Amino acid sequence: MLETSARLLRLLSLLQARPDWSGTELAERLGVSTRTVRNDVERLRGLGYPVHATRGSVGGYRLGAGTSLPPLLLDDEEAVAVAVGLQTAAGGSVTGIEETSLRALAKLRQMLPARLRRRVGALQSSAVRVPADAPGPTVSAEVLTVLAAACRDHERLRFDYRDHDGAASRRIAEPHRLVNWGRRWYLVAWDVERQDWRTFRADRVDPRQPTGPRFSPREPPDDDITAYVSRRVSAAGWRYRARVTVHAPAATIAERIGPAVGTVEPVDEHSCVLDTGGDTVETMAVHIGLLGVDFSVDDPPELVAYLNELSARYQRATPGPPAS
Repeated sequence: MLETSARLLRLLSLLQARPDWSGTELAERLGVSTRTVRNDVERLRGLGYPVHATRGSVGGYRLGAGTSLPPLLLDDEEAVAVAVGLQTAAGGSVTGIEETSLRALAKLRQMLPARLRRRVGALQSSAVRVPADAPGPTVSAEVLTVLAAACRDHERLRFDYRDHDGAASRRIAEPHRLVNWGRRWYLVAWDVERQDWRTFRADRVDPRQPTGPRFSPREPPDDDITAYVSRRVSAAGWRYRARVTVHAPAATIAERIGPAVGTVEPVDEHSCVLDTGGDTVETMAVHIGLLGVDFSVDDPPELVAYLNELSARYQRATPGPPAS
């Protein structure tokens, strides 16, 4: 049986791991009686931890949030994970969080035991970030907080929005999810006036307070919301679009492309249509050729012309058939 002090730490760790526990579950995990669990809960309350009793057929416990909640109990791997996360956030895409992350990291390092402090220190001193080719967009932590809260509470958002050309518009939307892709943050929401799903760049959103009335959540546009965003964002930036008939099963082609490349629609057991695009026809031709199967393209004419040019070039690059 665990000693009292060790058992209290173990109990606190369990209460932090998930929202609700029954007294019986905690007793089994700790190897004690439910009466001992009740006594240990009282000890935690005496130390300032707001442990709430829940009603029900078997009763239970929940660790509440409070303004004077003592420090979290982290195991070794959790402490290292938090330190790495704070270090990464210090150089991320959220403005105003860099200095805060470094301050939190400094406090965490002071509380770590020597063995963990060495691990975190080695990572901090040895790991360097490769700078981006171009400065990426940044979004304020305040804006992200407003958007995330509206998603959680199902509250309508009113905001000013700038599109990629800089044109401003006023939007009213029912927010669904925030998606982080690289250095960009996107808000997936139902546009009330346009009556359709839209994907908004969070760094172009200027929320207006207060948020609007609550709404009943709609069915999302896709079960995989990250794939949905990557398709929409990629397609919005394409200069050329093409529907390519591929002579291979849809499942085979779907395994070879990511959602940012395009979508695959089955035609029959042996063929499918790839809806794709790109900034240049040269890039599109390379990607389609890398599928490794036969295909046919009718549109756009620029892509057809370039494929014919490639075909002639490749034929000139190989020796002709041997003379008979």
